[in-house]
Order: sequence, then structure tokens, then C-alpha cells
Amino acid sequence: MPAKIRLQRHGRKGYAYYHIVIADSRAPRDGRFIERIGSYNPNTDPATVDLKFDRALYWLQTGAQPTDTTRNILSAEGVLMKKHLLEGVKKGAFDAEEAEKRFAAWKTAKESKVAKTKEQLAAEKQTAVKARLAAEAEVNKAKAAELAKKKAEAEAAVAAEAAANAPVEEVAAAEAPAAE
Repeated sequence: MPAKIRLQRHGRKGYAYYHIVIADSRAPRDGRFIERIGSYNPNTDPATVDLKFDRALYWLQTGAQPTDTTRNILSAEGVLMKKHLLEGVKKGAFDAEEAEKRFAAWKTAKESKVAKTKEQLAAEKQTAVKARLAAEAEVNKAKAAELAKKKAEAEAAVAAEAAANAPVEEVAAAEAPAAE
């Protein structure tokens, strides 16, 4: 039975997430599977991968072939690196302790790189928020200045109209007592 490590689609339209499964290559994409070894959610930034490392390594060693996308996921998680190191131990290139040391060094380098990327994304997001707030403040200042200008014009117009009406009333008031 040719086993494959592949993705099984779940979720709704436009928001897919995937289960990483071991399945017979003849089974349908979302059909029967032998074992579920993890999940992959590309909708988060960065993509979230939850993987049973030992089971993935076991299935790779027993001959299961990953698809292209799952190969990339397994490589990023270090399963293919671990398999490669264990093959070197089998061939006698180095001992198991050396393999563990190399894998640990690779894993720490990978984690620091991912942490650096996350920090950079957070910093970019923060600068974008600050820029957006600054632009919004400028727009609000412009609107406030325009509103103040309109209010001043309206008050000036009311004052001018009141001034124009005031002499007429004063003249009429001045003439009225004289007529009595």
C-alpha cells in the first residue's frame, strides 16, 4: 500500500485549514486516512503548524511519501532534517549524540530566525498603525480648521446683519418718541 503524507482540506469557502494525514494514495483527498498527524492553518501570520513530530518521523522512515506542500511543512518543522541525521547515524557517519547536537543547533537557529521575523512583522504593523494615526490626526486638524473658519464666517455674517439691522431699529426708536 503506497502511503502518502498529505493535506486534507477543512473549513469554509475562503478560509481553509488543513489536517496533515497519512493516507493511501488511492483514497480521495478528503476521504479515508490511516492517521492524522497534525494540522496546518495558512490563515494566520505566520502560518500555524501543529505536528506530531515523532509520528511524522516514523511514517517517513517507513516509506510514506510527502506531497510537495507537506514536504515543505515537514522541512520547516525539522522532520526531514532529523530523518537525514538518523540516516547518517545508520550509515555510521557519526553517532546518535552528534546527530542530536546537530539537530539542536539547527532547531535553535531556526527558532531565532522565526522569532526575528515575528518581531519584524510586529514592528512593521506598529509603524503602520502610527502612520495611520498621524494621517488621521492631520485630517482631523484640517477639518477642525475648516469648521472654525466656517463658524467665524457665520458669526461675522450674523454680526454684520445685526449691525445692519441695528441702525434701522435705532432710527425707528429715535423717531418714535419724537412723534409723540
